[in-house]
Amino acid sequence: MSNETEDVLSGVGPRLKALRLRRALTLADLAQTTGISVSTLSRLESGQRRPNLELLLPLARAHAVPLDELVGAPATGDPRIHLRPIKRHGQTYVPLGSGSGGLQAFKVVLPGGPALPHPDPQVHEGYEWTYVLRGQLRLVLGERDFILAQGEAAEFDTRTPHWFGRATTESVEFLTLFGPQGERMHVRAAPAKH
Repeated sequence: MSNETEDVLSGVGPRLKALRLRRALTLADLAQTTGISVSTLSRLESGQRRPNLELLLPLARAHAVPLDELVGAPATGDPRIHLRPIKRHGQTYVPLGSGSGGLQAFKVVLPGGPALPHPDPQVHEGYEWTYVLRGQLRLVLGERDFILAQGEAAEFDTRTPHWFGRATTESVEFLTLFGPQGERMHVRAAPAKH
């Protein structure tokens, strides 16, 4: 095996660990999503297990990144984002970026249904900005309860207990920008004049 191939393979473990930590997942969380055992995931991240396609493909899907990002392949110069929806708790999240860096963008689809969901507020580090594309979004933020209509936006510190759900039986689509380190979003209504 060439030194170049060995260098590529030795870089996979640290990239896998960085992706998992950036998403605040435990090895157990990732094992449940991928079907790969915790011990195998741990050995992959530490470099004690050689990566192969059988392991890397489910990990790329779980992290919603292209396989070449896991192995550190050089950029191809193609700026298009290959959208790969992620389903969690009956909701569909469509990452609108590569997931690298602090700020992450998602389109979220909450399917309609006869019963309205019951709020279960959560807290975590970060800052979030949300914009409703279609439908009515219910936002429970601390002790306050809001209904955001199409075209409305909200931003808040995610250390405040918060929850999103449908306000009606109709489906809802919204964009969300999330900064895990608590960065505030800066939205410009018009281009800056020079």
